[in-house]
Amino acid sequence: MSEEPPVTSSWLTPDPTAWASGGGGPMDNSTSLGVFPPEDPLPPSELPLLVNPWDIVLCSSGTLIACENALVVLVIWQNPALRAPMFLLIGSLALADLLAGLGLVLHFTCAYLLRSDSAQLLTVGLVVASFSASVFSLLAITIDRYLSLYYALTYNSERTAAFTYTMLVLLWGLSLCLGLLPVTGVNCLAEEATCSVVRPLTKNNIAVLSVSFLLLFGLMLQLYVQICKIVMRHAHQIALQHHFLAATPHYVTTRKGVSTLAIILGTFAACWMPFTVYSLIADYTYPPLYTYATLVPATYNSVINPVIYAFRNQEIQKALWLVCCGCVPASVAHRARTPSDV
Repeated sequence: MSEEPPVTSSWLTPDPTAWASGGGGPMDNSTSLGVFPPEDPLPPSELPLLVNPWDIVLCSSGTLIACENALVVLVIWQNPALRAPMFLLIGSLALADLLAGLGLVLHFTCAYLLRSDSAQLLTVGLVVASFSASVFSLLAITIDRYLSLYYALTYNSERTAAFTYTMLVLLWGLSLCLGLLPVTGVNCLAEEATCSVVRPLTKNNIAVLSVSFLLLFGLMLQLYVQICKIVMRHAHQIALQHHFLAATPHYVTTRKGVSTLAIILGTFAACWMPFTVYSLIADYTYPPLYTYATLVPATYNSVINPVIYAFRNQEIQKALWLVCCGCVPASVAHRARTPSDV
């Protein structure tokens, strides 16, 4: 009698040498849902449905991401006052994270119910495109914040709006191209040896994504350094004009603003950097645990994004209160904007 087949991942390439006890020979790599012994084969419809706990975690994360960001998209979509370039970029980020969450849920569903390579390619393409759009949107928000400080007097001009729309078209167009790569044939389904740590992406494909992320992170770091310099310079000028001391509230709020920038960049790096580095040095032969241990935190960035970029914004807070209870608390309505809101 054959033993119960071990659980494998819906995201990873199965180990070609792995067997449950009994039987031998190479495993069929056409599925990543389990390793079944060759004795007494069952038709696909009667095979036991084995669910990897890590895939449940990813699916749960995707559900939370989708619900959280759907609220942000709904608020921005329904409120005509939230049409400034900043809110368009926050909406782009929320939409990208919403699609990423849906992609994780759909991938889980297709992997364990449809068990189709075509469906897997589509869902992985959606996840790649969505997370790429999310990272590009973060870069666009960083550029927007830098320009809003550097060109403070002329920021709210038609030229700024046109530049924002151009950024949105470029970031979504590039993200769509990256997501279409696995669907259009750049995948490892035909040759498992070319697989990366995430099936069906090839090692070259994920290397391009990882290097692109490192370049984007470097650019964001440079922009945030410039933002900090501008904020500190403005704070120093105001302090001189009003004869403020270092311990005054304005100095405290300015330091808080710089700390907020550090938290934004640190959170982004903490979520994505482990998976980025790991995917560059590892391949499909590495233990699945390592892949999941770095991939799951990367998805958490899409959980944190609404908290950092949307729910902390005063205008979005007002819109959320109106949607939820039909009123705006006085503490929210009259809160002054501080450097910590950058």
